[in-house]
Amino acid sequence: MQQLIPVPAPEAALVDRFKADLAAVWPEGARGSDAGLGLAVSGGGDSLALLLLAHAALPGRVAVATVDHGLRAASAGEAAGVAALCAQLEVPHATLAVQLASGNLQAEARAARYAALGEWAGAQGLAALATAHHADDQAETLLARLNRASGVAGLAGVRARGLVPGMAKPARLPLLRPLLGWRRAELAGVVGAAGLMAVDDPSNVDPRFDRARLRAALIGADWLDVPALAQSAAHLADADAALDWAAGREWVEAVRREPLGFSYRPQAPRAVALRVLRRIAAELGEAPRGAVLARAFDALVRGEVASIGALVARPGPQGWTVQAAPRRRS
Repeated sequence: MQQLIPVPAPEAALVDRFKADLAAVWPEGARGSDAGLGLAVSGGGDSLALLLLAHAALPGRVAVATVDHGLRAASAGEAAGVAALCAQLEVPHATLAVQLASGNLQAEARAARYAALGEWAGAQGLAALATAHHADDQAETLLARLNRASGVAGLAGVRARGLVPGMAKPARLPLLRPLLGWRRAELAGVVGAAGLMAVDDPSNVDPRFDRARLRAALIGADWLDVPALAQSAAHLADADAALDWAAGREWVEAVRREPLGFSYRPQAPRAVALRVLRRIAAELGEAPRGAVLARAFDALVRGEVASIGALVARPGPQGWTVQAAPRRRS
């Protein structure tokens, strides 16, 4: 990573825009507060832009962490590059090394990353954590999941404000995404104007990966309105939250705990009932895929017995029962 000395601040208009976007998702951190903001910075262009904008908008109030998953030989050097830039900006920096469990590598990396960032932010006494998700990220995710026939939960974009996953509930910090209204090219312009060279993850342009192929296709599809796609993902996130709310009511009104499992007398539409079935399965130790739940639901509606992993669901005159399947005799 190369940088000029000193690092030029972003244009005032861009800093003002960022301040407004940040205040919209973090009003308690608005001007006049001394609350500290943690930034997740990998060294890529998006997160470097977040660092530059936040440093200019909140001088003396930001701290940075770089998570090193140890998946690429260059990752340690990239983290060191971010540390050097932060030293130049007089911003506190920490490199967080994580080890990944076996399984879905992407999911494990995300879980380990947020667990490490949450622990770091809490230990530093920071009031919130910000990441550099932007409009292009939202649009790419939406299109990729549409291509896989995902339901509302899969299509829902990340929200501008949430809670840092992996932290204990009483201590969970706000997770902020103030750049959701910004395009990748705009953020690259912020980095370029500062004379910095961002880290380029080779997987971002590797055609073996769906995301890389989709990103390349979007660059050439000037007829697509990326901000509009990102806004649609946000609307779907609102719909996802509404379905969760409805499923919570359905749980209270239609689910009963039984000695061997649960009984459920569905009253809500299919999309809500599927979420209730998923929660019942989770309470009984199963985490089925959406297709498995959908097949079980359709079977129950037809009056047939259905399997949900190691569970058996049976229809009856008073509703459905779900419990552990009986063990086979050897």
